[in-house]
Order: sequence, then structure tokens, then C-alpha cells
Amino acid sequence: MALGPILLSQGLLTEEQLDAARAESARSGERLEQAAARLGFASAEQAMRALAAELDLPFVRLDEAEIDEEAVRLVPPRMVFRLRALPIRREGGALLVATSDPLRLDGFEQIRVAAGLPVRLAVAEDHDLGSQIRARFGVAGDVLEALGAGAPSASELRAEAADSDDAGSASEASVVRLVNDLLFEAIRERATDIHIEPYERELAVRYRIDGVMTDAGVPPAIHRFRNAITSRLKIMANLNIAEKRRPQDGRITLRHKGQEYDLRLSVIPMLYGEGIVLRILAKSAVLAGLDELGMPARILEPWCSLVSRPHGIVLVTGPTGSGKSTTLYASLRRIVSGEVKAITVEDPVEYHVPGVNQIQVNHQVGLDFASGLRAILRHDPDIIMIGEIRDAETANAAVQASLTGHLVLSTLHTNDAAGAATRLLDMGVEPFLVASTLEGVLAQRLLRRVCRQCSVTRPPHAGELPDGFTAGPDGLVAEAVGCRDCRNSGFRGRIGCYELLELDDASRAELMRRASSTALAKAAQAAGRLATLREAAAALVAARVTTPAEAVASVKTA
Repeated sequence: MALGPILLSQGLLTEEQLDAARAESARSGERLEQAAARLGFASAEQAMRALAAELDLPFVRLDEAEIDEEAVRLVPPRMVFRLRALPIRREGGALLVATSDPLRLDGFEQIRVAAGLPVRLAVAEDHDLGSQIRARFGVAGDVLEALGAGAPSASELRAEAADSDDAGSASEASVVRLVNDLLFEAIRERATDIHIEPYERELAVRYRIDGVMTDAGVPPAIHRFRNAITSRLKIMANLNIAEKRRPQDGRITLRHKGQEYDLRLSVIPMLYGEGIVLRILAKSAVLAGLDELGMPARILEPWCSLVSRPHGIVLVTGPTGSGKSTTLYASLRRIVSGEVKAITVEDPVEYHVPGVNQIQVNHQVGLDFASGLRAILRHDPDIIMIGEIRDAETANAAVQASLTGHLVLSTLHTNDAAGAATRLLDMGVEPFLVASTLEGVLAQRLLRRVCRQCSVTRPPHAGELPDGFTAGPDGLVAEAVGCRDCRNSGFRGRIGCYELLELDDASRAELMRRASSTALAKAAQAAGRLATLREAAAALVAARVTTPAEAVASVKTA
């Protein structure tokens, strides 16, 4: 019996919802219950419980079940991965096996033969099942077993490190699948970056999830295939696989479950091999609007007014990975129309924006931010976006562009909004030019959201809330606990925390006197023209979106 009619008969889905879920499943390649859950119709667990009830089988939550590791070892890892079925324990002379597809009878016959025991089935949610399998065998554990990766000896490690892989070994089916498993697992876990780090006796693979580095959980034997992994990624990014002495940068386009991803690849030679970092960019992220970024109304309204001005400079500041580019792209989407022409100069072009002319910086031919900016002024733009103001030449070019009637959007690496104005002064831009062209600065951070599934509320501890911070209206704050949905971190997803500085006459007067960023901030705050990061972080704590510790950590970096 198929899952769809079961969900229909038990009232979990209507006919229309089932059709929509089937269409989404066909488009994305997801299982039916996962597609239904993503569309908000019924959770995957509800669907699997309904399937278990229909087949008169027990339902298990594997994160709560007692799993006998001896029972797990009765079945080869390749069979566990291929059949997506995990032995749990011996029970009444039989082997209890968890599966999300109990109708696959031929597979369970294979398990019976391999284990030498009768098989009894239990139904588990597919994501839960995958997490438990990867926790025991590692990401791509079945591929490594297929490649014959046992525990390598020291001599094998030295020989492997000395070998140079060619395109042939990197294109072997098992290596291709190994690399794909690493990439797809990162996407499933919502990682923004993949770090592949070679050491003398291991290859570390880590994901950055919600801004925090997390071990990917790969088997130690992956070390033996580090050269093949590197060569495969270079081939995917059209890089020179023979060049191992110089840094290389490239780009990979990947499609997973109906969605396209851009992977920016950076390869750097290190002591024990080549280190690799991949930045994962979902192409759909550029479709986010400003109102979807978590900006409160007191920030959103004046910011929309700033980016709608006909000329001047508007800046976004913050550390690497704080969402500056996403904010600029969302701002562009809001103001670009058929009546204006927008051109960007970026290094690299992270997202493709419809209706915007985008230029990729190319240092090899002398096309940098400053030269690109000078060139595009002859293309009659209304709006110019510069990926980053890094030097005096780019800063002065941006000022001149704004003086000639263009709106210039760009980013700077400063800790707060007021620091952006003084940074321009430090770059050598004359005070009167900064004062006359700079319209506003948005500083931002990304704070981790508490997981909605496991977070709890409690009264704040003594001294936990610094000055200016308050608990919610009921006197409680959020506490991160940890569950399977958030990888036991207590957090899932991130939200923007914003500080907006709007320049007025008093602020411009401070700039003319080359005042410090502190003096500039005080003048703007006194005039009600500065909404600070501290205030924004305090509001998120009071709304129980994040924890006091997470908010305080973000304020300390400002």
C-alpha cells in the first residue's frame, strides 16, 4: 500500500494537499512525507506514525530508543546505507530493524541472510534514520567501505600522501559519490561553509552551521582519499589539478532536490596537503526581501528611505559572514525597476539578480573595484553597487560617483555604524566629501535563533542581563536545550541584528571636525538618529528569539 492513500484515509491530508505534496516531491526529489511537511500539511513523524499504524508495526524515535551496537554490527555498513535500514536490537530471537520504507521486502530478506536472524520491522522517520546511520558509520561510510578503506598503517599514510592523483582516480564512481555525499550532507545540515583540513594523520572535515564550526563526522579512513577528494573538487570547479603549489579559486554549480547551489571553492597549499573551503550559496536566497530578513519596523522604514534616495553613499558594515551581501541584494531587489539602471562590481559575483548588470572583478587583467567603478560611470547607471570599499582609490571613486548624481551601495568591515564614517576619513577621503555624500550606515550581526522544538523559558539568573536588557513581559528568558532537530545545539537558524545610523546636520558637523566614531555615535544618538546593536539585541532577548548569552556575545563584538 502506498503512503499517499494512507495519509488520505487517516485525514492527515486532503486530496488537494496530497496532489500538491506529490508535485513537490516530483520536483524536489524528496520523499512524499518530507514534501508534505515542508509545505506545512503534516509533519514527517505524523506520516510515519500513520504508516506504522496501517501496517500494524511499532513506531520508534531513534534518538530516544536504546540501540544495541552489537546488533548494528550484524549487518554490513554498505547494506545499512543502501537499504536505509538500521538494526536496533535483538528481540525475542529476532533482529528488530528500523526503516522508513517497510514495504521493501526484498531488502529485509538480504538483512535476514546477512545477520542470520529473522527480521522484525519498526517504522522510523527518514531524517531520524539518516542521522543515526551517519552517527554510527560516518558521512559516506558506505562509500569508504566500498573503496576498501580499513584502518591504514603509517607506511600507507606516507605512501598515500606522496601519491599524486590524476583526473582518472578523481573521476572514479566511488570518489565522485564520496564527494557528493560530503556536499549533500552539508546542504542537508544547512551549512554555509565546508572546511576540508589536511593534517599529518587525519583529514578533518567540518561544517559551519549557524556561524559555528561543527565536526562533519566522517570516518578516519577518509584520510587515505584526501588527494582524490581534492582532485575531484578541482575538476568540478575547472581548476588545474596538477597545480599544488599556488592558491586557486573556483566555482561549482550543484543541484540538489530541485534547488541550485553555487559553491565558491578556495584551495590553499598547506603543510600536509591542500586545504579546501567551500562557501555554499543557495541561489534562492537572493529572492529574500528586506521584510524577510528580520528587520524591525524602526530599522526597515528608514533603511528603505535611504536606499531609495537618488544619490549619495549608503553602506552596510559588519564582520565576514554577517549577511552584508544578502542585505544589499535584498535592497537592490526593492529599488530596481524598469525605470532605473543598476550595475554592480563584485568580487566574486555571489548571486545573479534579474534586471541588474553585474561585473566580476578580474585582477589578472587589472579589473578591480576602482577601475570597474570608473568604467561603469560611462554606462549611464542610476544605481551602483560596489562589493566592498577596500582602499583609498575605491573610496574616492565611490565619492565622486555619488557627487555626480548616482546612488552608491557598498560594504565596509567595521564593528559599528559610526566607525564606517571614520574609516572613510582614515582612507584619505576629505571630511567635507564624506559629510556631503554619506547618507546612512547599517551595521549588522547574525544571532542564532533558539530552536522552536526544544527551547524552554526560565527566570534570568542574577547578573545574566546587562544594563539595558530585560526579560520578556512575563519576566522569563529563552534557554537553549538541544534536540535532534538542531543537532543538540539548542539553536536553529539565524536572525539579523541591526544598527542604523542616519546622518543629519549635527553628525555632518562632527565629521567636518574629524570627530571620533564615539563622538559621532553620541551626537547621532542624542538626535535620535542612531538605533544601536545593543538595543536590537536586547529586543531579541525580550522577544525570546535568542538567549541572553548569544545576544551579549554579539554586542561585545560591536
